[in-house]
Amino acid sequence: MMDRPANIISNSVNAAGQQREDGYRGQLTTGLTIGLTGGIGGGKSMVADMLGARGAAIIDTDIIAHQLTAPGGAAMPQIRAEFGDAFVTAEGALNRAAMREHVFSDPAARKRLEAILHPLIGAETEAAARRARGPYLVYVVPLLVESGHWADRVSRVLVVDCPESLQVERVMRRNHLSHQQVEAIMASQASRSQRLAAATDVIVNDADPEALERQVARLHETYLALAGAGQGHAGAKE
Repeated sequence: MMDRPANIISNSVNAAGQQREDGYRGQLTTGLTIGLTGGIGGGKSMVADMLGARGAAIIDTDIIAHQLTAPGGAAMPQIRAEFGDAFVTAEGALNRAAMREHVFSDPAARKRLEAILHPLIGAETEAAARRARGPYLVYVVPLLVESGHWADRVSRVLVVDCPESLQVERVMRRNHLSHQQVEAIMASQASRSQRLAAATDVIVNDADPEALERQVARLHETYLALAGAGQGHAGAKE
């Protein structure tokens, strides 16, 4: 993975209007906003990196979630109090393997974890959006389709797509998970057809990085044209 460009800010989770359970309040930004999503192993982060390298402002929910659950992260005191020391590493970070297994076997535990993380992620998203600068703003949201409300908060939905067999292969190699574990994660996400049905734009990531770069370059030019056609600039105004 390439180093993240400096304009990749941190993180997001959404909504607009009234207070939501995920902690997000109000309109984040003006101008052209893109919701970038895709299944696990699809290549969302790589596409976000490529768009960020071209000048787009990027807010990535996964990055924030990792910051919140790193040693000293803002979520860790609540996680320790709610779930106990078994879910915290010796360094003080979230024990991801233990928590992954726990929430997959116990839906109520997943909701308890989300109740801790979502308000914190929402607050970080709001702050990041105020700092965002760029011709357009991309929110990287793995569960955009599943959320039920993210798609209504962005101008366009960009789905990074690839065959499910390739997802499994990539995640097994990257995360050292079993075939069964990867399939369980995929089963908890929206299906490939559901993501594609929600898409305004689609990038197919089933070949080499050069092919992906070409698709990203073309889409970036489209987004620049849309942003320049009266939809304004991403980020808070001075």
